[in-house]
Amino acid sequence: MKKLGETTSLLVVTVPILTVVFLLFYYAVGWNFYISFTDWKGFIPTYNWLGLKNYYELFTDSLFWISLKNNLLLIVVFVPGVLLIGLLFAIFLDQNIKGEGFFRTVFLLPFSLSFVVTATLWTWMYSPKVGTINTLLGMAGLDFLQAGWITEPNLVMFSIIVALIWQFGGYSVIIFLGGIRSIPDSSIEAAKMEGASSLQLYLKIIIPQLKASFVTGFIVFMCFALKAFDFIWVLNKGGPGYSSHILGVSMYKETFVLDKYSYGASYSSIIFLLSLLLVVPFLTKIYSRK
Repeated sequence: MKKLGETTSLLVVTVPILTVVFLLFYYAVGWNFYISFTDWKGFIPTYNWLGLKNYYELFTDSLFWISLKNNLLLIVVFVPGVLLIGLLFAIFLDQNIKGEGFFRTVFLLPFSLSFVVTATLWTWMYSPKVGTINTLLGMAGLDFLQAGWITEPNLVMFSIIVALIWQFGGYSVIIFLGGIRSIPDSSIEAAKMEGASSLQLYLKIIIPQLKASFVTGFIVFMCFALKAFDFIWVLNKGGPGYSSHILGVSMYKETFVLDKYSYGASYSSIIFLLSLLLVVPFLTKIYSRK
């Protein structure tokens, strides 16, 4: 009877959770894949089978490749950048400085803001005529550095990356600071007794033991780099032209602006598959060591 009661309690707890997970994730993902093989356009659903036609159109569309290139740029530049910033500031906070709580709050504050708020803030800061950045450069006599940060195609993606690093930098600091503080004091004290300098201590003892922090940060920031839709959409709607389109922005426009639901679903499927392609190898490696 006791085992029956435990089994019943376990089912009562797990079945609703598994049902919600199945409906909100697995069923939704499967339905999206199915839609991507149909001809649904407009508000009235149609499910006529097209096979791989949407994907063929997708892979021959220049906008898809522009969006993919920008997504890869975010992964290659934004992810290492925010990890490096987080590591450096975490090391700074690990020096037993006064007011550590204050600095942690300051660093984490941008991450607590919604992406809509921060995108609106940076839109104002990047404004070519009345923006804070160009105004300060003009006041400092550095007019030659003024630019259209989000209106020039060659600059817009890097301007977005700077803003995103500012947004996520504090969260990266917390990840690395937690990793540093979890390292046993014994290994650090042993290195100090052997005469290791502060630089040697971090390079040879502390940083090599932060693999879990690096993996966690990479997965979190890489996933955001693949779907950073809301920030870019509020900032400049993927402009100028298509120069800051990412897969999420193109998916939104195709689906909800042009009403090409099946074609937009094919974008969603590619985003999902890219996430799996980048995340699964890391997770497999982590769990294989346990």
